[in-house]
Amino acid sequence: MGELPRIVIAAPASGHGKTTIAVGLMAAFARRGVRVSPHKVGPDYIDPGYHALATGRPGRNLDPFLVGEHRIVPLFRHGARGAQLAIIEGVMGLYDGAQGRGEFASTAHVAKLLDAPVVLVVDAAAQGRSVAALVHGFRAYDPDVRLGGVILNRVGSDRHEEILREAIAGLGLPVLGVLRRTESIATPSRHLGLIPVAERREEAVRTVDALAKLVSGAVDLEALLALACSAGPLPGADWNPYAEVGEPVAGRPQVALAAGPAFTFSYAESAELLRAAGAEVVTFDPLRDEMLPPDALGLVIGGGFPEVYAEELSANETLRKQIADFAATGGAIAAECAGLLYLCRELDGTPMCGVLAAEARMTERLTLGYREAVATRSSPLARCGERVRGHEFHRTRVTPAASTPAAWAFPTGGVEGFVQANVHASYLHLHWAGYPRLARRFVEACR
Repeated sequence: MGELPRIVIAAPASGHGKTTIAVGLMAAFARRGVRVSPHKVGPDYIDPGYHALATGRPGRNLDPFLVGEHRIVPLFRHGARGAQLAIIEGVMGLYDGAQGRGEFASTAHVAKLLDAPVVLVVDAAAQGRSVAALVHGFRAYDPDVRLGGVILNRVGSDRHEEILREAIAGLGLPVLGVLRRTESIATPSRHLGLIPVAERREEAVRTVDALAKLVSGAVDLEALLALACSAGPLPGADWNPYAEVGEPVAGRPQVALAAGPAFTFSYAESAELLRAAGAEVVTFDPLRDEMLPPDALGLVIGGGFPEVYAEELSANETLRKQIADFAATGGAIAAECAGLLYLCRELDGTPMCGVLAAEARMTERLTLGYREAVATRSSPLARCGERVRGHEFHRTRVTPAASTPAAWAFPTGGVEGFVQANVHASYLHLHWAGYPRLARRFVEACR
């Protein structure tokens, strides 16, 4: 890969405008003909959808907790193959990592692993000269993080900009861009964050186009590219899904991935690992397709927003019944979060597939965070006793919470998830690149 230009877009905290700036930069460079590789620190599924729309390449996650820090550079190199510039959007505040683990899995951690310079996006709406103290603190906190510049967001006026620039000039850091307060460009959100691209494609295209124009006019793209070019060589090998899974399973069993607006949460590497393990990978949309792909021997139903589409999912009674029959006759199913809800008997009183003897309800409580888990029984994914790291992110509750025995037990106490016949369903989101044997095991179960 040599010296691939790369830059990390970070912020002091959530809400400063990282996604606005990152997506705008990706789109602005892509519209100049630059091949941009988009990346996101952390487990977020939604931002990478906007990254992909901006660049025409899959948005890829870099999460040391989920895949191990030793895989970050190989996964980055794999995703950035053939690119001319990589833009990595951070998560939360620059130094916010996994709870109780210091900087681990933070934006700063990933920036250091990638030896990439960092640009700090600061919401300056309510700040004057104090912005310099904030920026200085973030630069001094960890000298191993190379803070290369600042982008000021939500600046109110020419005079406000002058005050901010004068304060930061004393630090010797360049101000690479200044965005004024504007409500004309908004990306709508709801209970789990931004609304995914798949649910508002035409609007999302217009939003990304507007962000490209906004950022092109407000950020010094040449100076930012020069900073990205200051990143040094990144030695090591590319991540290779074929090397991870070993000899492919014979027979090319077909695995169908749920897609469409209701099921948008997936990592690009999951499908790549399934193909490397010998599967033929196809997609189906539970909102619109009345039948499963006729040759499917396995179903992967990932995360998303079935609660938003419960009535439409329920109305597709033919497909619901076919999925129930598929499970009853030994078909292999791996379901995460939204997939778990879809397999329940009902969601908020609306009939679902009925594969699991459980009911799901929306709640006011957000369940969010990294998890360590141990498989309590063998399934199409995991072997009994196997340990994994995953992530939970939902506002629902399933009753009962688990089968007996459950899919997972947590070292901190409690159990969760269902295993029955060839079905594995759980709230726990796993990044299969961290556990490539899961993909091979699932393809073997399909065969």
